[in-house]
Amino acid sequence: MDINEVFGKKVLERRLSLKISQETLANMADIDRTYLPDIEKGKRNVSLRVADKIAKALNVSLKDLL
Repeated sequence: MDINEVFGKKVLERRLSLKISQETLANMADIDRTYLPDIEKGKRNVSLRVADKIAKALNVSLKDLL
C-alpha cells in the first residue's frame, strides 16, 4: 500500500467515525468536494497544505493520518 492509499484510508476511517459526509469534511477543510473521494481512494497526490487542512478538520495530527 502506498502513502496515498494509507492517507486516504485513514481519512476515510476517521471521517466515518465522526459520522460526517464527504461534503461536510470538504467544507470543513476548505477543499473542493469532488477532490475528497479521490483522496480517500488513494488516487490523488495530496500536498502537505491540503493534508494539514484535512487533519485539522478531522481534529487529529497530520502524523495520525500518515
